[in-house]
Amino acid sequence: MDFLATAEFWVAVSFFLFLGLVVYFGAHKKIASALDNRAASIAKELADAQALREEAEAVLADYKKKTANAAQEAEDIIELAAKEAEALALETSRSMTEQFERRMKMAEDKIAQAEADALRDVRAAAADAAVTAAQTVIAGSLTPEGADKLIAPASTI
Repeated sequence: MDFLATAEFWVAVSFFLFLGLVVYFGAHKKIASALDNRAASIAKELADAQALREEAEAVLADYKKKTANAAQEAEDIIELAAKEAEALALETSRSMTEQFERRMKMAEDKIAQAEADALRDVRAAAADAAVTAAQTVIAGSLTPEGADKLIAPASTI
């Protein structure tokens, strides 16, 4: 009975009693159930994390696609703006050329009109000068008898 006094014996007895109580009260089932619940909870969290990851990858792919589309749209807008600017520059150039030609034509017409007016004024001045000179010459060289001779044939008509 010496072995009853050793600490190892009492540790072994208390261990087996503890195991017996655990089995008797079904603690092993509760522990196993808690561990199973914990494993299911972890598996659910992993599934949720995987679903979130897939959703995040889908959103990322969508944003990459939208970014690529936006870049292409920006290039298209820039290209369209360049074409419109070129067309506007061409139209402006054509309009300026037409306006320049119209103004040149108007200036040429004004110059021609001014030349015609000046020529008419010179002719009128020359005619006036000729009439005045003729009056002066006739007044100085015509006598009253000579004037009667010139008027007499006209009065017989």
